[in-house]
Amino acid sequence: MFGKAFSRLLVPTLLLAVASLPAWCDSQVRIVRLSYIGGAVAIDRGTGHFEPAIVNLPITQGMKLETKDDGRAEVEFEDGSTLRLAPDTVARFSRLSLRDSGDKVSVVQIVGGTAYADSTGAKGSQLTLEFAHEKLTLANAVRVRVGVDDTGASVAVLKGDVQIESASGTVEAKKGQTANFDFTKDEKFTLAKNIQEYPYDSWDKQQDQFRQTYAKNSSNSYSPYSYGTADLAYYGNFFNAPGYGTLWQPYFVGAGWDPFMNGSWAFSPGWGFGWVSAYPWGWLPYHYGSWAFVPGYGWAWQPGGAWMPWYSRPVIVNPPAGFTAPRAPTSGTSTVVVNRGPVPVTKGGLFGSKMVIRNNSAGLGVPRGGVDNLSKLSQRVEQHGSATQRVGSESRPQQMGMGMPASEPAHGMSRTAPQGTRTGPQGASNAGSRSPSPRSESPRMSAPAPRMDSPRSSPAPASPAPHR
Repeated sequence: MFGKAFSRLLVPTLLLAVASLPAWCDSQVRIVRLSYIGGAVAIDRGTGHFEPAIVNLPITQGMKLETKDDGRAEVEFEDGSTLRLAPDTVARFSRLSLRDSGDKVSVVQIVGGTAYADSTGAKGSQLTLEFAHEKLTLANAVRVRVGVDDTGASVAVLKGDVQIESASGTVEAKKGQTANFDFTKDEKFTLAKNIQEYPYDSWDKQQDQFRQTYAKNSSNSYSPYSYGTADLAYYGNFFNAPGYGTLWQPYFVGAGWDPFMNGSWAFSPGWGFGWVSAYPWGWLPYHYGSWAFVPGYGWAWQPGGAWMPWYSRPVIVNPPAGFTAPRAPTSGTSTVVVNRGPVPVTKGGLFGSKMVIRNNSAGLGVPRGGVDNLSKLSQRVEQHGSATQRVGSESRPQQMGMGMPASEPAHGMSRTAPQGTRTGPQGASNAGSRSPSPRSESPRMSAPAPRMDSPRSSPAPASPAPHR
């Protein structure tokens, strides 16, 4: 009798377990990259309160990101897809999971403000944006702008075609069209055959051009993922060293530099402390491969090995005498900042400013695409110890045009944007020219590949060495 009773109890339990398998099979071990910060940006890492965000901070499921009235941010996913937040925007990463099949599922809720999403359409990756009761899945190569406020939302299609699931039905929108949702009228939608220009459209376009220029010249043969490869292509170069093979090294480094001179030990609940590099390229080399000290070359990153999650420490190979490996704090939860390297000094006005770049700064503070030829500038810094260079600025927000039709609202944007500033309130514009495209150098070479430079120190290695 006991056996029959046990069977009656066991069968429903097994059925319940089988029915719940899809939820159990999804893993939340994924991390995505906070790849860019401009102005004031805050993050809630699952603690219930916001704190200042730092570039290259891993973002995990459940975290929230907030840009202040002068803040901008970019998040990069494994396949190279991006999410950019204009000022006064809040986004919650409600799902970052990995299925048994290997497919990556990302769901981001746009709580308010303006966000730009660029999906590469890579196989096995799915990015979904949610706002109010609407849902937009970017399964193909698509680029959209989403604006959300208390009265409604808008989705402008900048590239590709999209389907938006809403409380009032499914909306199909094509490139050059805008779907508007009115929260005051049961979320009814209208489809406009044009796109209102928002103040930070030019900034988004500038960042997109940088990524297209450098990501296409980087090779995924040295990395299992695409995120971080564009920054490696801009801020450094690959070379070959005897006995080590293909290595990468940042510009503006000399014999006294090591890869842990600038960064932070950041704590995340459930994960512990992890090293977060302060360098603009400091993502991939700290989660994959190893850092090796090569005689005659100095420190360089060597691709290969297994992908390392948030809580892992970078692998160090052949450290020089006297080098002390970085150690995580043994107690507490506060971020511990490490600043041992030189920090660039910016001179001049807001636009057309000049930057003093010192040796061993490793690109710290150099804006994306702000200098035409970092390789050449790195040689000057190597010869003289420092160099003063005029750097390009980010695109300015456009001022919102007058007389915007009420039938074409600018959700997520205020109606004015200050002149002469990069970080004023948001708005939308019917007219006005866009800011010029970003200054960026021509691609040096596809990576990885050796570069034909001579080493800084002697004796010279048998193969080409990088300029620092």
